Amino acid sequence: MAAPAARSAARRLLLPWSARLVRASSAAQRCVHVGTGKLTVSKAAPEVILNVPETRVSPLENGLQVASEDSGLSTCTVGLWIDAGSRYENEKNNGTAHFLEHMAFKGTKKRSQLDLELEIENMGAHLNAYTSREQTVYYAKAFSKDLPRAVEILADIIQNSTLGEAEIERERGVILREMQEVETNLQEVVFDYLHATAYQNTALGRTILGPTENIKSINRNDLVEYITTHYKGPRMVLAAAGGVSHDELLDLAKSHFGNLPSAPEGGLPPLPPCSFTGSEIRIRDDKMPLAHLAIAVEAAGWSDPDTIPLMVANTLIGNWDRSFGGGVNLSSKLAQIACHGNLCHSFQSFNTCYTDTGLWGLYMVCEPSTIQDMVHFVQKEWIRLCTSVTENEVARAKNLLKTNMLLQLDGSTPICEDIGRQMLCYKRRIPIPELEARIEAIDAQTIREICTKYIYDKHPAVAAVGPIEQLPEYSKICSGMNWLRE
Repeated sequence: MAAPAARSAARRLLLPWSARLVRASSAAQRCVHVGTGKLTVSKAAPEVILNVPETRVSPLENGLQVASEDSGLSTCTVGLWIDAGSRYENEKNNGTAHFLEHMAFKGTKKRSQLDLELEIENMGAHLNAYTSREQTVYYAKAFSKDLPRAVEILADIIQNSTLGEAEIERERGVILREMQEVETNLQEVVFDYLHATAYQNTALGRTILGPTENIKSINRNDLVEYITTHYKGPRMVLAAAGGVSHDELLDLAKSHFGNLPSAPEGGLPPLPPCSFTGSEIRIRDDKMPLAHLAIAVEAAGWSDPDTIPLMVANTLIGNWDRSFGGGVNLSSKLAQIACHGNLCHSFQSFNTCYTDTGLWGLYMVCEPSTIQDMVHFVQKEWIRLCTSVTENEVARAKNLLKTNMLLQLDGSTPICEDIGRQMLCYKRRIPIPELEARIEAIDAQTIREICTKYIYDKHPAVAAVGPIEQLPEYSKICSGMNWLRE
């Protein structure tokens, strides 16, 4: 997805299985030694595990956090994670954060767009960005030896972009074309509708790109005002991973970001409140071959303790596609039913987290004639999670969740993303042993209790596009959330 130098990739699902390792006692490194042909681990072993490798965190005086993990690679990823996405916009300037992301690569006071592109190309580096509903990210991938140049370039494009009128007009056309591209991706369309109905009349209900009329009217003053209001030290994290010296990164941060403004006297703009509304959006189009729909309940925010059980429950439901083949033999009960009954082309369970809320549900693609049955079995499986999920199923889901969590941390870029996102969401980086301990503490009873809390007798948000005549009425869907009425 996205534009040449900048990405709006975070509109894709951000599954919250992030985590890595935090600081541990350096003395613990001495507590593992090799004995007679065996690896002998002392009582300090848990501390040792925490230190492989450590994530070091240092604040600047202006509130900016510097966080890094040195894995000794010859390459690195470094980026700025900014607590400023489309959620901080209003109806009039919705789309500004994404527009600004595009403008960051169009020239600064000391580099033209051509100079910037040539410098990045000559370094063999990659410069990229994306905008989500709560965060904006600018990052670079480069050789470790080029870390100083990469940080200096990031600082330049964040603080010194010229935002020229000609470039603004050119990017306006690029974003309008990007919007047309997004509108052909029905999964993105359905999730935008899902947010619009779930968080109606609030900031989370608006799209990241913004409406067409806003894209056509956003001007330089809007972009400058957004930077002035939100690009403050306390809302930023400079994160890096790969072959990175933390002390060097800290010195670079002081040099290039030390003059960033800190919080104003009145404090930073508060997070706009967003309330969930059980409701639906139906866009019927019988000319389309397949129906695309999503159904979700309100879930927990990033730091809520219920998030971990909901992640396990999300893994229990799983995902399936016809191309998988062996659906009847998969661990997911819903996959077995969907495959055996030919109920859908694909489905994907999701758990999308924000600061204070979230969406937990299922996205599915169905033939028009199977929609009703598919929705019925989805809700039946949700009810089963609340009433009769087994210990064996939960144990299998926990193992799969931990595997997926670790596999997502393969390479300096996902690790850097993990550091930046967690520092914004949790103000620290959660150690993997801590996260694994939280997952291991969950049993079938926990899943039943948490799923009952979030699913039982709740009014879900529903978004559906395509030939959806057979989609049950909303009242019928709501009644399916209360098994005592069944």
